[in-house]
Amino acid sequence: MEENDAKFLDYVIKALVENPQDVKISRTVDEMGVLLTLTVNAADMGKIIGRSGNTAKAVRTLLRVVGMKNNARVNLKINEPEGGSVRESATKSVDEAMEDIKL
Repeated sequence: MEENDAKFLDYVIKALVENPQDVKISRTVDEMGVLLTLTVNAADMGKIIGRSGNTAKAVRTLLRVVGMKNNARVNLKINEPEGGSVRESATKSVDEAMEDIKL
């Protein structure tokens, strides 16, 4: 079943958040692989990102393992909720920081 990655993400994220009814996951597939886009309640962003982004990194690592099992490259994008914190231009998003880490 090819949507195991989205089901896995749904299960993990809903277990972490206070507002599981607000969890939305969209899945797109292109030549780069699978992109899962996650949207959660603004109040739950801290739980999803974690201290220093560690929770988000762990979820991304687990998704890569699930993807490897299905011969797919799986990436996760976390949508900034509406009304979320305004970032200074010098601050990078988690996705930008993860791209910098890749060698």
